[in-house]
Amino acid sequence: MTIPVQVLLAFAMWTIAVLVSGIGMRRWTAIFRGRAQLTDFPGDQAHGSPAYRRAVRAHANCVENLPVFGAIVLAAFAAHAGSERLDQLAVVFLAARVLQSLTHMLFAETNVTVLIRFLFFLVQLLCMVAMAAGIVVPGLLERAMS
Repeated sequence: MTIPVQVLLAFAMWTIAVLVSGIGMRRWTAIFRGRAQLTDFPGDQAHGSPAYRRAVRAHANCVENLPVFGAIVLAAFAAHAGSERLDQLAVVFLAARVLQSLTHMLFAETNVTVLIRFLFFLVQLLCMVAMAAGIVVPGLLERAMS
């Protein structure tokens, strides 16, 4: 299994961990303690504490980016593209994703924390663009030389 595929799997597991720790445990704790009913968590309305709402957004951010990263990893796998640079970019991507999620869930929203989250997101975007370029450019160069 390639490093990018391993990172994709780790990203999927991180998404589940954010769901369980940030949302699921809070919901089930409230339900089991009699503070909430199963129907007290409508998806189309903001509810819960600010920390709970940040956890919901952190999970949504993971869900929104998982398919994009997955498509890039699938393209690399299909193209038999592999390099140390691609591996490093995948690992940096995952580290930035985890740090963004943790910042989102653990710290109240301030200008500083939003900036930090954005910078972690920017790192992820740059990694994905660089990974895509690292998959496509060698193939284009190979075609141009033949």
